[in-house]
Amino acid sequence: MAIKRVDHIGVVVRDLETSITFYQDVLDLKLKSRVPHTDGVIQLAFLGYNDSNETEIELIQGYSDTLPSEATIHHFAISVDDIEEEYARIQGFENVELIDQEIVTLPNGYRYFYIFGPEKEWIEFFQR
Repeated sequence: MAIKRVDHIGVVVRDLETSITFYQDVLDLKLKSRVPHTDGVIQLAFLGYNDSNETEIELIQGYSDTLPSEATIHHFAISVDDIEEEYARIQGFENVELIDQEIVTLPNGYRYFYIFGPEKEWIEFFQR
């Protein structure tokens, strides 16, 4: 398995604009990209400190309108070199449940799929 690093942590937010402003003003993170999801509902924003190899924070708006009062970490993502190879490898495990039944490609070319961890946590395999 060609895993390089933790790519990003996904945080579900109610108001993307407010969250982007907070993360920029208070944490000094920089908005690196905004990406509409292919479903037409979810909006994504990636923030970091400008190092191309860093772990980023992904803000996710529109995933759910039933959020608890505390923050919700939606998933963490593992960066991979070959998403198709990883998808095939994961399919070989009898005890791993896929969430996505195919690899998803976003408009910016990023590709991913999710699996459940042992406690039903979401783990994303991600290729930029």
